Amino acid sequence: MSAKHEITSKQNQSIKEWRKLHTSKGRRKARAFLIEGDHLVQEALKAGLPLQALMATPAYLGDHEELFDQDHCDTYLLTPGLAQYLSQTQQDQGVFAVVESKQKPASLDPSWHRLLLLDAIQDPGNLGTMIRTADAAGFDAVILGQGCVDPYNDKVLRATQGSIWHLPVIHYDLEAAIPALQATKIPVLATALHKDAQIYSDLKLDDKVALIMGNEGAGVAGDLIQAADHSVYIPMLGQAESLNVAVATGILLFHFNH
Repeated sequence: MSAKHEITSKQNQSIKEWRKLHTSKGRRKARAFLIEGDHLVQEALKAGLPLQALMATPAYLGDHEELFDQDHCDTYLLTPGLAQYLSQTQQDQGVFAVVESKQKPASLDPSWHRLLLLDAIQDPGNLGTMIRTADAAGFDAVILGQGCVDPYNDKVLRATQGSIWHLPVIHYDLEAAIPALQATKIPVLATALHKDAQIYSDLKLDDKVALIMGNEGAGVAGDLIQAADHSVYIPMLGQAESLNVAVATGILLFHFNH
């Protein structure tokens, strides 16, 4: 069992370093990210992620004594006040972990046959929900193009509910990804509203598909639409002009998940 370090002051150096992980700049510099809450921490432990530290309040630890039975990272006891100071939620759950983010060179695995490609998704809640939905729909990977929000943003992580560790989520240039996927006979679909787009349910595919979803305001970039094999849209039956991009993603992923 690792030694328990008790922290009682905001001036503690570890607290200062962990607070820096609230920003994308701090995460990049430290090559680590902060997670909080019982579900995410437990999912991280199940996934065997490389943890640098586990932190908990006495109240949380009282019901989860096994949490500190870790021999691969340091463990810290936090006062309730420090837990709230470290938290990025209105009401913390009293448990946190620092996870190493070892970045491997991004590459497209030839075993991936169903992929979700994201173009400039900027809302953390949307990105997290889309990753979670891709996991639920049995997709093989999520590819983040330029302009996407940091996937280790706290709101993204919470919205994924741990799904970010169930399937690969990598950064990759979508302009390069499209021809690479097409070369392996994976049809690439882009959501669009131009005259040549077809209703998604009219398109018949086998078990291979790469679906591009675009920015909340601008949609999929024009050059990516042109490079795709097909353009699809979801018809609006009521008076709404459009769907939230995460909701639209869910409809399409479960349609094309056979």
